[in-house]
Amino acid sequence: MAARPQPMAAPRREAMRIAGEKVFADRVIEVRYPYTGEVVATVPQASVEDVRRAFRIARQYKPKLTRHERYRILMRAGDIIASRKEEIARLITLESGLCLKDTLYEVGRASDVLLFSAQQALVDDGQIFSCDLTHHGKSRRVYTVREPLQGAISAITPFNHPLNQVIHKVAPSVATNNRMVLKPTEKTPLAALLLADVLYEAGLPPEMLSVVTGDPKEIADEMLTNPDADVVTFTGGVAVGKYIAAKAVYKRQILELGGNDPLVVMDDADLAKAAELAANGSYKNSGQRCTAVKRILVHEKVAAAFTDILVQKTRQWSYGDPLDPKVDMGTVINEASAKRFEAVVNDAVAQGARLLAGNKRRGAQYSPTVIDRVRPEMDVVKHETFGPVSPVMTFGSVDEAIALVNSTAYGLSSGVCTNRMDDIMRFVRELQVGSVNIWEVPGYRLEVTPFGGIKDSGLGYKEGVQECCKSFTNLKTYSIPW
Repeated sequence: MAARPQPMAAPRREAMRIAGEKVFADRVIEVRYPYTGEVVATVPQASVEDVRRAFRIARQYKPKLTRHERYRILMRAGDIIASRKEEIARLITLESGLCLKDTLYEVGRASDVLLFSAQQALVDDGQIFSCDLTHHGKSRRVYTVREPLQGAISAITPFNHPLNQVIHKVAPSVATNNRMVLKPTEKTPLAALLLADVLYEAGLPPEMLSVVTGDPKEIADEMLTNPDADVVTFTGGVAVGKYIAAKAVYKRQILELGGNDPLVVMDDADLAKAAELAANGSYKNSGQRCTAVKRILVHEKVAAAFTDILVQKTRQWSYGDPLDPKVDMGTVINEASAKRFEAVVNDAVAQGARLLAGNKRRGAQYSPTVIDRVRPEMDVVKHETFGPVSPVMTFGSVDEAIALVNSTAYGLSSGVCTNRMDDIMRFVRELQVGSVNIWEVPGYRLEVTPFGGIKDSGLGYKEGVQECCKSFTNLKTYSIPW
């Protein structure tokens, strides 16, 4: 692991963006670099009145951007982000502890979201239904049109992808001519504030996006119940998601929650390829992804050989200083999270699991870790472990593998390593998840494709640019006699 760097410059002082206006506050929240604990920035601690003001402005503003104007704004924002790629990646690293390899990739993904959203702004979303299709029909036609919401979108985002989780909500809002009030997590708010400035520079009317920063204990309920908000969109943990569902009540809710995603390795699999997927799926983004590989289910015939390869690949992953461009993995979000991963692995080992690699911690650093002989009742696989841990479990048949996948409360995504089409189709049909990826990690997707889970992973609503644009609009029908 690399040595700790020298202390950084004085922390930057950031402001909220309320309809483009930079708003400071007497109270601030410190944003710390997880690798050293240094304060890299302060952001305002918004009051309830700040949030209400942002929603009032959003509700009162009626966007009139044409499809082409929305397209141009989003494309221009993508150009700006691409031109500042290294700067933005470093900012994300400082607030999250993610390594530069991960944050550079995240900035690239953000550009994809803007591209797909720009294209979606140009899509004619109407349909035509002829009415003379049955014997009692009429010579009429019904047309559909999608319209922006009457009120604003309330968006709440997590820490694990400080830019991409935000842009997946903001860009479709722009594409559909909506107004949004965004509250990024207080842990990683800097990328969201930067994105707002980029969009303003690209020509977005400031009233269409406000970014408020603050303590969720103080302002979260206002984000959920404000009468000027028509939709609540949230990405984060299950407990908070269920609180939102109970609190927001009649508002439209788009909840993308946790996952306990498996990678299933069948006995016919190319074990080196499967182990590469397992390592990448477990350790990219420091394992802090809802779609990270959190359970590795391996056929008992090949479990020993697969695990040996996985351990070798795990030991090749470097971790340490997130600003070192050669490092494969940075820190997790904070020391408390690292301690939790260490504790849950120690608990599994105390119950009979075998530690094969890792489980080393220093501050917010936690090493890539492999354990096997894991049983379903152990917390490390029963609940979501949101860190770089690879727990290996075994099974003896397709039936058993399917039962293990479906045995948790989550149902987000999955990956399967096999070449047998009969087994593939059984997994596709029978796994209780939102996505099944053959020979890929559970998190594989395009930014435009539908994405989301069932059970405790979500309400079945899908995200992804195309589905998000549907959720952010009202569908109106009208009919005429020709």
